[in-house]
Amino acid sequence: MKFAFLIMGESAGECAQICGGAARLCGVSSLAEACDAAKRLAEEGVGCIELCGAFGEKGAREIIRATEGRIPVGFVTHLPEQDALYRRIFG
Repeated sequence: MKFAFLIMGESAGECAQICGGAARLCGVSSLAEACDAAKRLAEEGVGCIELCGAFGEKGAREIIRATEGRIPVGFVTHLPEQDALYRRIFG
């Protein structure tokens, strides 16, 4: 199965592959760009997408909608006591 991890941040438009292309790490600059990337990745045969913590539950739901619920989408989370730090770093 092919797998992708989307990262929100400064690496927008960059995508690296490991394991012969079975695992991809892709940078995006916005939720809209992430939705487009997720659609493309699903069409290319990616079977699972994980999202960095900047997406949160709301972003994960948008990616699920963008991929029409055809593939599993997960997202990284963190402990509540670090909420302020994450907001400061990711906005």
